Amino acid sequence: MAVLTESRTALPTGTWILDPVHSTIGFELPYLAGTFRGSFTDVDAKLTADSLSGSARVASVDVKDENLAAHLQSPEFFDAESHPELSFASRSIERSGDELKVDGEITIRGTTKPVELVGKIADPITDAFGNERVNVRLETTVDRTAFGLNWNMPLPNGQPALKNEVTLVAELYFVREA
Repeated sequence: MAVLTESRTALPTGTWILDPVHSTIGFELPYLAGTFRGSFTDVDAKLTADSLSGSARVASVDVKDENLAAHLQSPEFFDAESHPELSFASRSIERSGDELKVDGEITIRGTTKPVELVGKIADPITDAFGNERVNVRLETTVDRTAFGLNWNMPLPNGQPALKNEVTLVAELYFVREA
């Protein structure tokens, strides 16, 4: 008897809305001799069989110091007053097994640039309350100066305190829309 195997190349059908409690959108970049990390707590996203879109409120930037959070919201960085939101919209999505590649455009500080996100997608599961869920984890690296995030501080050795390459990481949990 022949066994049929299904190739998982399609996204889950229907509309999936973000579960913000379990989802994070974060960033990390080389800083001094290590890595600086932060995230946004007010995020939104939607997944369909052919699109992914999302946003994060700049005022929700979360770092371990409130003074630093205020600095990140200032005109020297994200400029939350003039540009209150970061956003992403896909142009195409390719799935091969659990691998995912999403081409789209990201807007940071009012500047929109093309970007490719890569990562993984899990098959939908049903949780203990009968809700269908799916997890998507994506990341990409962008040059922050391409979006006008130019602030830096020189170290005594002449090197900058912050590197320009920022890794954006999204751990997104979606629930099928009823």
